[in-house]
Amino acid sequence: MNKLLVIGSANADHVLAFDCLPQAGETLLSQDYRLELGGKGANQAVAAARLKSSTQQVDFICALGDDGNGELMRQAWQKDELGLSGCYSIAKQSTGTAMIFVSSSGENSIGVVAGANAYLLPEHITEQQDKFAQANYMLIQLETPLDTVLIALKLAKEHDCTTILNPAPAANLPKALLSLVDIITPNETEALALTGIKVIDTASAAKAAEQLHSFGINTVVITLGSQGAYLSVQTATEIVSELIPAFAVTVVDTVAAGDTFNGGLMVALDEGLSIREAVIFANKASAIAVTRQGAQRGIPYRAEVNK
Repeated sequence: MNKLLVIGSANADHVLAFDCLPQAGETLLSQDYRLELGGKGANQAVAAARLKSSTQQVDFICALGDDGNGELMRQAWQKDELGLSGCYSIAKQSTGTAMIFVSSSGENSIGVVAGANAYLLPEHITEQQDKFAQANYMLIQLETPLDTVLIALKLAKEHDCTTILNPAPAANLPKALLSLVDIITPNETEALALTGIKVIDTASAAKAAEQLHSFGINTVVITLGSQGAYLSVQTATEIVSELIPAFAVTVVDTVAAGDTFNGGLMVALDEGLSIREAVIFANKASAIAVTRQGAQRGIPYRAEVNK
């Protein structure tokens, strides 16, 4: 059984739907409200679990509050056969919470309260060293403390586990951390925060990717929404890059699109697909996700992507 490891946040998403997103100082009546299971880490773990093959197992390390939302999440994840022995329950803390405003065009704005996510500490990661020793790939984001992200990357490298960093939410990260990353998957906003380069097309994406390569990252995948994903791979002698187009679909909700992409990318790479083939697989999975409402609720299963 090939082991995959996801580390990150888990949130209860309170979703409000509008014709258009409220502007500063504006009050609008929501057309709909629903509670969704979300958080970048949890979304990516669920995506990997649903998109994996029968020979793969996904473990998830996270921190939940000692509340009803935390228990609700555990029950849901068990149905997706996620390995949950690394999920901690933090006493006297609430499970992370997000307020998500979604427009009829599928665009969104999100505010997050960290809750228990802020208490996923380096010592929790070191307690789970056996998972790093067994994993082929580790996927992590930035909705947990930076010290925790750093120790996770260090442990993965010590155990020859390929590291994937989805640098979200956007942040200017230290080069010492970035040097531990094998594959990085920023969107346009995150690429700007990391490099200072505004990514608007393939030319600017190439410049941002070159700077990320200079930090020691060999593989850069900049997700560009409806344009697709810009792939740049640095070899010993050259940089090979291309824009891999997105699949054309009618967008309903983009909340977990990037998370679905990241989970799919890891699964495909672990199965032995080339990075280009893995990006195409991830593009297809995320294209299906945006045609549905909800974060984890909208993430597709392997059979749907294989159609």
